[in-house]
Amino acid sequence: MKINKKMIAIVLVVLIGCAALVALTVYRSDADAQKVLTAKVTRTNLSSIVSGTGEIQPNHEDYVNIGATAMGPITHLYVKEGDHVKKGEVLAVIENVPQESAVGAQKAAISGAQRDIAADVAAQEVAKANVEHAKADLEQKQLDYKRGQELYKEALISKKDYDADKAAYDIAVATLAQDQASLVQANAQTASARDKLTSAQQTLLGDVDQYNRSISIAPFDGIVTNLPVREGETVVEGIQNAQGSTLMTLANMSVVTAEVKVDETDITGIKIGQPADVTVDALPGKSFKGHVTEVGVQALLRSTGVSTSQSTTGTEEAKDFKVVVTLDNPTAELRPGLSATAKITTAHKDDVVAIPLQALVMEVPDSGKKKGAKKLNASLSAGPKAQTVQGVFVMRKEGRKLRAVFVPVQTGITGASDIEVTSGVKPGEEIIIGPYRVLRILKDDATVKRDTTPAAANPST
Repeated sequence: MKINKKMIAIVLVVLIGCAALVALTVYRSDADAQKVLTAKVTRTNLSSIVSGTGEIQPNHEDYVNIGATAMGPITHLYVKEGDHVKKGEVLAVIENVPQESAVGAQKAAISGAQRDIAADVAAQEVAKANVEHAKADLEQKQLDYKRGQELYKEALISKKDYDADKAAYDIAVATLAQDQASLVQANAQTASARDKLTSAQQTLLGDVDQYNRSISIAPFDGIVTNLPVREGETVVEGIQNAQGSTLMTLANMSVVTAEVKVDETDITGIKIGQPADVTVDALPGKSFKGHVTEVGVQALLRSTGVSTSQSTTGTEEAKDFKVVVTLDNPTAELRPGLSATAKITTAHKDDVVAIPLQALVMEVPDSGKKKGAKKLNASLSAGPKAQTVQGVFVMRKEGRKLRAVFVPVQTGITGASDIEVTSGVKPGEEIIIGPYRVLRILKDDATVKRDTTPAAANPST
């Protein structure tokens, strides 16, 4: 019995020692493994977004500075900055007493000319009636004269009666000639009166034009975006190369755009017609749909906004390109100059294989001593120098160990936090996504273990 108890004790000690040795081995193995964060390769819908910041602007074609077209003090200013106006609405009036007086005088002259024409036309009608009467009288006197000639030849009337018929006929001829001359005179007077009326009407057109130049009218529906003058100020019109006074700036806000600047590294992906979402700092919580209508071809220096072709400095600095996004349904709340951000969708794909952006790393393959490196080198073209390859670390289980195997991948469009993978990994595979401090030094085929620490205590940076 004593021997059996002793043997049992020895066996127990040996077993405990073996268990401790195994535990120590596992502990040392886990102690050498890097703690990593992992995620699954998934399928998802992916959109590539390019952002740009800038300002809300009206359509350039309906953005006009209204200048003074007459000289004098502003007597009436009917609008203030920010007012909405309708086409044809009176905006301002410049002193126009002389112009108004000239218009009134010319209208009176036209009225007088019209009355003169009416009188001349009446006289013309009278002259016509006189001519017709003289023609009828002449016809009667001519018949009497011919009858008198025949009777006188036959000695049936006296010489006195014959002379009377002849005299009556001569008077009728003279009367007709006189009445015809009066008709010609009446026609001439009427034509002259009509010419005077036409002249007065043309003069009135000029006077009305001068008068209208003193009144500023809205050329279209819009909003007053700038009002640099006040009522009572004297303004001048532009002459030759001298610019006149600007009364106000009127913008047609029915067509609203967001002019934003896009980084030079993103501009190649932007095309006309691409959809965009525009947000305005002054209108939090609201988003406006739009589409790209213009893509700048000239780079702008970020520090000055001057195009590179106009810059005289030779310094290298970051550059932007202007992109114009036209809003599909603008509202009256939008004002020129409001700060805006446009997020332009340059590409969209449904149901693609995607991985988190932070999982993508760049690796330089080594000489092929490691198993993972041998696999990697086999997939690369032979060359005198190793090239940097993009890929991800895939979790692979070998016995009780987990290893990080570097797998080259080909990528497609980039989303906000994910990137499309066109080859290299498949949905469901587990990949390493962090922390960054571990990813940047992680080697192919390295031993790793999953970090089970709560996410709040486990930043990926």
